[in-house]
Amino acid sequence: MDFGRLSDLRYVDFRLPTDHPETAAVLARSQAAAPAPRVFVGCPIWTNKAWLGSYFPAGIKDADYLHHYARQFNSIELNTTHYRIPDGPTVRKWRDATPAGFQFCPKIPQIISHDRELYNADDLTTTFCRAISGLEDRLGWAFLQLPPTFGPEHLPRLERYLLDFPDYVPLAVELRHPAWFSDPGLRESVFAMLEALGKTLVISDVAGRRDVMHMRLTTPVAFIRFNGHGLVPSDYARADAWAERLAAWLGAGLQTAYLFVHQKDIMHSPIWTQRFLERLNALTGLNVVPPRIIPQPVQGSLF
Repeated sequence: MDFGRLSDLRYVDFRLPTDHPETAAVLARSQAAAPAPRVFVGCPIWTNKAWLGSYFPAGIKDADYLHHYARQFNSIELNTTHYRIPDGPTVRKWRDATPAGFQFCPKIPQIISHDRELYNADDLTTTFCRAISGLEDRLGWAFLQLPPTFGPEHLPRLERYLLDFPDYVPLAVELRHPAWFSDPGLRESVFAMLEALGKTLVISDVAGRRDVMHMRLTTPVAFIRFNGHGLVPSDYARADAWAERLAAWLGAGLQTAYLFVHQKDIMHSPIWTQRFLERLNALTGLNVVPPRIIPQPVQGSLF
């Protein structure tokens, strides 16, 4: 995730902002009927060749990567759907490669979000939603990543699109244009619209755009995209801070949390996740299993 990435972190305040005032109200309304909370953590892709011989067995075939990824993480930010709508056999193969409880969070195809900017995209959206519904119980929240060029002048188009979006696919929305957050009145009206429509607002923890750390939950589901910087000290401090904030939200009525880890070096993602889940599990009593290096077969001696 290059959005908001900086090479110089010296002047970045990585502390999590306080909650938006409406977040507590959203959680309070869900608390009475809240099921057992669920936490999902994942990466953007599963074809991580650098994990061969550590988090993946050495020598596995490409077709087996998802199977082994799903034994290390319980979710995936499914970026492959951003580039094409998958066919039925592909979706069934993904579903069958993963255990019960695993969640895919497919990204809306770029032809809808970026090329057409939601205009005249109903048929494509229906095709996409029907395709990913084949994931069945493995389908988590799909997410609509709007481009940085998609600003508030397109608010009526966004509202119309969300109103027409198939209700059998839960949806999170990521806003990137700075103008969505710079005008307090507009910002609050957009937050309220998403809440009224039951759409989750994505929170992106990136160095260069702290305005997208709005800490406004619009549903009892948190969808967080974390951009790390190679396990520098601030990465670990942020892991602890997110564990503490999610523990507080879970205690207040949050039903589901998705957190997706973006690191330039994919070897850093499992290590960061271990730190995050160790802290979260200790605070909440949950037992979300962290990724771990697996034993590799011992090569036979030649002597």
